[in-house]
Amino acid sequence: MNPSFNIVCNKSTTPYLNITGKMLEIIAINPTQIRVKYPYLLAATCYNNTEVYPHIVTRDNYYSVDLTDTQYALSDQNWLTAVGCDDIMAVLGRNKEIFSGGCVLYCSNKEPRGHGVCPNDVNGYSARNGCCRTSIPKGTMFLATQLSDLGGKWVRDKYFPCSYAFVEEKRTSKQSAFSYPFSDLNNSKNINKKDEWVLSAPQPVVRLDWRVGTQNCSEAQRSTSTYACKANTDCLNLESNSDFAQGYLCRCKKGYYGNPYQNGCNDINECDHIMLNPCDRNAICNNTIGSANCSCPKGYTGHGWKNNGKGCIPLPSNMIHVFIGVGSGIGFLLFLSMCILVYVLLQKRRNKKRKEKFFKRNGGLLLQQQTNEGTIQKTKLFSSEELEKATNNFNESRILGHGGQGTVYKGMLSDGKIVAIKKSKLLNKDHLEQFINEVVILSHVNHKHVVKLWGCCLETDVPLLVYELVPNGTLFDLIQDPSTEFQVSWSMRLKIATDIAGALAYLHSALSIPIYHRDVKSSNILLGEKYTVKLSDFGISKSVVTDQTHLTTMVKGTFGYLDPEYFQSSQFTEKSDVYSFGVVLVELLTGQRPISLDIREEERSLVMRFLECMEENNLYKILDDQVLKHGNEEEVTAVAWLAQRCLNFKGRMRPTMKEAARELESLHMFVEDGEVCEAKPMIISDHEYAWTPSGISVESASSFLTF
Repeated sequence: MNPSFNIVCNKSTTPYLNITGKMLEIIAINPTQIRVKYPYLLAATCYNNTEVYPHIVTRDNYYSVDLTDTQYALSDQNWLTAVGCDDIMAVLGRNKEIFSGGCVLYCSNKEPRGHGVCPNDVNGYSARNGCCRTSIPKGTMFLATQLSDLGGKWVRDKYFPCSYAFVEEKRTSKQSAFSYPFSDLNNSKNINKKDEWVLSAPQPVVRLDWRVGTQNCSEAQRSTSTYACKANTDCLNLESNSDFAQGYLCRCKKGYYGNPYQNGCNDINECDHIMLNPCDRNAICNNTIGSANCSCPKGYTGHGWKNNGKGCIPLPSNMIHVFIGVGSGIGFLLFLSMCILVYVLLQKRRNKKRKEKFFKRNGGLLLQQQTNEGTIQKTKLFSSEELEKATNNFNESRILGHGGQGTVYKGMLSDGKIVAIKKSKLLNKDHLEQFINEVVILSHVNHKHVVKLWGCCLETDVPLLVYELVPNGTLFDLIQDPSTEFQVSWSMRLKIATDIAGALAYLHSALSIPIYHRDVKSSNILLGEKYTVKLSDFGISKSVVTDQTHLTTMVKGTFGYLDPEYFQSSQFTEKSDVYSFGVVLVELLTGQRPISLDIREEERSLVMRFLECMEENNLYKILDDQVLKHGNEEEVTAVAWLAQRCLNFKGRMRPTMKEAARELESLHMFVEDGEVCEAKPMIISDHEYAWTPSGISVESASSFLTF
């Protein structure tokens, strides 16, 4: 039909396809595609680092895929892949129209080692991993690429001198990702050899769509001498967006088999095939051209077909047999109905007892006792069915995150409200008390910066808590996760600190029964819409009577945030929450973790490093880059001094949360106004704040606390 279809089998048993002057090893052929090895680069670029201009191109080779004179087109089941670091791959191609595209090759700011990896995700994107991919439109007949330097003079020296681009077929989820050693990017000696695959990874396989001729079916059928479809076949127009890829394919009609391009297709004898036989096992099968007929033998009734009705049923010898059969069937149905009814009733009773058992085990009685009413009035009790429906039976796709106490799912209640549902881990006695404590605490709290508890469910194997949905993760993720691309401005940090202080001041001072949180840390501070603060996780919080100054408890909390005074005395006061808040302030100022295990032991504590910098009057040394660049010096220093006071080893020397909130609110209002306000000195008691950092005068200290 066409020279493009010729297959070359020289002296070896390996078949090759000879198109565009290239011998391509054939992997597989099917009725619409051919898979071939294509070990040719589309682009190869190597650079040389110099002091004058760091990225001098030393070798720059470009090739293309041109199938315009063949019966093939690149399938959209291929990727255009590039490997390397700090380059841009530009793509130019043509199907029906000229199209362009590209992607960016970027490696992380740590010198890459080992292997570059291309995951087979839905869009082919592979950030910071030495690889990028872009799709190829269906019907592409011409494709060319170019690799260019990503940044020019301002970019760091390149990690590796070379980058390459090539075509490969898309990988399925069961196949491993494309992987190559980064050392391949150091060798530029082979890039001028067009026929040599330069990477250590296996040669790529490419899918080519094929078609017959350049006409559609109606046009091709006019010429009987060149029309390719033989007897008993159907002609299929090739669906393509390409002007170059018009043509058609042939296939056997239903009920026929064979090669539609050679001698035509032959009738299938369905009666001889167990899977294709359409007749009932008691029926007589008669093969016809393209199909089969079914009929019932003597002594049977029915139409004989397997999948449409009764098939072939033996006729009864007399009417008694008919009545016996009907009566037996009705009796069996009644008996079956009674069994089903009894089973359903027993299941309901068993489920009810099971839910009552879970309710008691999960602390339902303890929760009723805590409310002092005998019934739970302030906390809604959800049914297990309602929460299962809200989370699509706790489907993995609904998981928002995992924590120390359980897994959090996103759900939608019957009224359309979007919520977060925490499914607790299996509870021991200690965890059960924390769970009930959190329910009781949050049922009495109503503050815009404290996460709202909608209710709970106690009739499942583990208890469930239903919260308002806070969608933007935690403060810890925002300021300390290196993968985040969001820059936290100084005004946002100050607003977050002000909101946290306001929430804690509310818990300490505004409630009739004050609440000590006891686990204030950045991972317990959630961020909602527009990064609104929501204080969460009240599992170990405690309520105290008004005249009670402290709680004597077993030491609980998170290392790095624990009040040293509480750690030594086991006496938790409101100033212990103040200390933990001071650690969060330092996190906002520095962007560092409270405990860093990858440095020397004496420097692992962020608090100790911060206090040392304050004592040495070297605050800039530890501040986050964003704070240094965009924060007002006096505002930053004032927040740092507040953090230092909160971190005083003597609790009585620390400010109250109410005082800390007032200072931060004043600062925040000053920042929002954007102009210098009339200075109003704050009166500081010598008894409470008798300290002066070394190297800073009392006069300058007071000036930094003037707003």
